[in-house]
Amino acid sequence: MCYGVKARTEMSLRIAKSRGNKEAVEHLTQLLAPFPELDLHYANAFTHPKLVVYTSDLPEEPQLMTWGLTPSWVKDAGQRDKLWNQTLNARGETIFEKPAFRSAAKKGRCLVFVEGFYEHHHFGKRTYPYFIRLKHRDHFALAGLWESWHGEEAGPRELTFSIVTTEGNDLLARIHNNPKLKGPRMPVILTEEEEAQWLSPFQDPKDEQALLKLIKPYPADAMEAHTVRPLLGKEGLGNTEKASEQFEYPELLLADPLA
Repeated sequence: MCYGVKARTEMSLRIAKSRGNKEAVEHLTQLLAPFPELDLHYANAFTHPKLVVYTSDLPEEPQLMTWGLTPSWVKDAGQRDKLWNQTLNARGETIFEKPAFRSAAKKGRCLVFVEGFYEHHHFGKRTYPYFIRLKHRDHFALAGLWESWHGEEAGPRELTFSIVTTEGNDLLARIHNNPKLKGPRMPVILTEEEEAQWLSPFQDPKDEQALLKLIKPYPADAMEAHTVRPLLGKEGLGNTEKASEQFEYPELLLADPLA
């Protein structure tokens, strides 16, 4: 699964410059100005933070969207709130089948750029957080789905997104061992070449098959991971600069899943 990411403002501005131009950077700066908390060393999906997203409609223009996709058919805020935590992630194998995601899978794919993501490992009676990143890329795109929602109330539209997941690779298989889940999962990480494919127009069933081929585990040997301090609870660091710093747990070293 993917319920925590690192996506700092500095990274977002660098990407805006590389994907667009000076105007794109200025636009993103204005978007982020009212939200200093969006310098995200640790974004917890269950707090429904806003992240910078690029869509197939506007592939060079950064937009802010709330984590937790709200399908267009949701009637009101009450129904949205009941569904919200269930749409933080979208299981890639079924995005063209599930009512919550099938419209976005065809018309609303997006890129969510991050520096890394967090996952928890179960050992004994505790869970231990890991920070996971790519070895040779300081940021990368996660495959996402997005929707625009109004609801019954008048007001501005809400832009929301979900991160697409796939089967976990060998690295995630050693880390993501939640006994309540059927096997390890991980976010769909796209190569630079695959980013454009993910945003390409959907026109016929052949396009569906091409997109499904992108939903696959990223090579484990291109990734690295380390334990970090607690992120949640009374002792949790939350969104602080030290969130992704390496921290060792003596009891876990005896049975290190990455050894």
